[in-house]
Amino acid sequence: MTKMDKVRTDMAKKAVLYRMVMPSHTCPWGLKARYLLKSQGYEVEDHHLKTREETDAFMAKHGVKTTPQVFINGQRIGGYDDLRRFVGKPVREPGSTSYIPVIALFAMTALAALAASTAAFGTPFTIQAGEWFIAFSMIMLAMLKLQDVEKFSAMFLNYDLLSKRWVPYASLYPFLEGGAGVLMAAGVLNWLSVPVALFIGAEGAISVFKAVYVDKRELKCACVGGSSNVPLGFVSLTENLMMAAMAVWMARMWF
Repeated sequence: MTKMDKVRTDMAKKAVLYRMVMPSHTCPWGLKARYLLKSQGYEVEDHHLKTREETDAFMAKHGVKTTPQVFINGQRIGGYDDLRRFVGKPVREPGSTSYIPVIALFAMTALAALAASTAAFGTPFTIQAGEWFIAFSMIMLAMLKLQDVEKFSAMFLNYDLLSKRWVPYASLYPFLEGGAGVLMAAGVLNWLSVPVALFIGAEGAISVFKAVYVDKRELKCACVGGSSNVPLGFVSLTENLMMAAMAVWMARMWF
């Protein structure tokens, strides 16, 4: 049995926690660590580091670079992520890929579309709800890109074919996507929204397909903005195909 295993199996569930609690700052990870310990049945001896000097002295003494720090039966467990690993909770590693942002976005836009359909027609399950789902998704995806257009455009230039030939298109893309989404949600100016959505959707789908399935490149997707760790591939292809399909559907209804 390792030393860490011995700590885990010790029946005395007592923990010592050192965390920053200053007049101008209370460490959120310290609060999370305290809650996690208590939720796991630990009796917590909670020590507050009340000044920057006190915090620096504590870190120097224990040879650590961050707080909070957790000790159980004299054994240093580490910070919040280390504590999560210790109690068997999952920890997302820095830089790891994740589909959570996309799942959350599409789940909320689907619920918003169902809610709007219920308010307008008395039932969530309508064709209009499906149209609103795609339109709302376009709006939300554009909003995430617009938070930092420069960062988005830099990622987009890695794989978008048109942007590589005409760089300003990378910065225009979120405005075109969001504008088309708003018009489609409102059901107005179809003569404008339909060709815009069809063009950017088709061009984007071709770019993603070439980068991922032809060139076999491993890139981060710019679909939810420039700070995402969503891998380029199915998600971005779906985003673009949805826009193109929506445009074709609305063009059919229009003509």
